[in-house]
Amino acid sequence: MNDFSTYEEELEKHGKIIHTNVGVSMMPLLRQHRDVMIIERPKGRLKRYDCPLYKTKSGKYILHRILKVRERDYVICGDNCTRREYGITDKEIIGVLTGVIRDGKTITMDNGWYKLYYHLWCDFFYIRIAVLHTKSFIVRALRFIKRRLFRSEK
Repeated sequence: MNDFSTYEEELEKHGKIIHTNVGVSMMPLLRQHRDVMIIERPKGRLKRYDCPLYKTKSGKYILHRILKVRERDYVICGDNCTRREYGITDKEIIGVLTGVIRDGKTITMDNGWYKLYYHLWCDFFYIRIAVLHTKSFIVRALRFIKRRLFRSEK
């Protein structure tokens, strides 16, 4: 992909996008600037657990996971997020994640470990929320303690 083409243009031209991700909303599946996404044009209506790449009205590209397929739209959420997004339609979706390249190895979306991961992470959504909030609290507490310690040493 060159610096001037859009994801839509690349998908139209090549049928797939192979690109590193930016952002942490899909951790631990995608590590920022380290893992490579393989995104292809969707073939029909997407299913629960698929990871669509969609474009917001403001022009921002987002890759999140489908938690629920509804008649006219999808309920979507990033793996490292706790808030669901409603009203994402097929018209906004430009691609779907078909693989991840991590440390030189390709993980396909039909990999058994990957399936276990998304079932555990999505089917127990409220446990995920508790895990992510607890993690966030611990990180903030450690930062606070670290700031206090360095301030007292000066």
